[in-house]
Amino acid sequence: MNRIEALKSKIETVDSLRKKLAGWKMLSKKIVFTNGCFDILHKGHVNYLAEAAGLGDILIIGVNSDQSVSRLKGPERPLTDESSRTEVLAALGCVDAVIVFDAPTPYALIEWIQPDVLVKGGDWNPADIVGSDIVLAKGGLVTSISFLPGYSTSLIEKKIKDSVKPGAEN
Repeated sequence: MNRIEALKSKIETVDSLRKKLAGWKMLSKKIVFTNGCFDILHKGHVNYLAEAAGLGDILIIGVNSDQSVSRLKGPERPLTDESSRTEVLAALGCVDAVIVFDAPTPYALIEWIQPDVLVKGGDWNPADIVGSDIVLAKGGLVTSISFLPGYSTSLIEKKIKDSVKPGAEN
């Protein structure tokens, strides 16, 4: 398997993830789950995901579908399509699996995966994290990881828009 194939093998369907989950659980691997849009991957995301991965053995990322991002962030988003977003996330060494979901929240995905650790960014109170009831009921950990100050997709988007001068050709 070449490196591109290896990278793409981390982008899961429900069926492929089901098989991997069975193997990981049989080996008593500690499963960490997080989710988000990951519209423009930046240093803040990379730090967050590396820290999340350190909380267990396997990091699974639920990625909002294009339609889901538009519903959450508005019609101008996503800036990059779900295929691009999943492939970029899968390229990270700390990421073991990436799966796209279209629901308003990842609740059903969390219920199905049954992670041992559920993680979100620092703007989330652990009690308010979607799926926390599922993970806590099985004795797992629900936590939020502090953001790296100054890094967000919204800030990057604003900086790009502010740099474009009216009337200038792009």
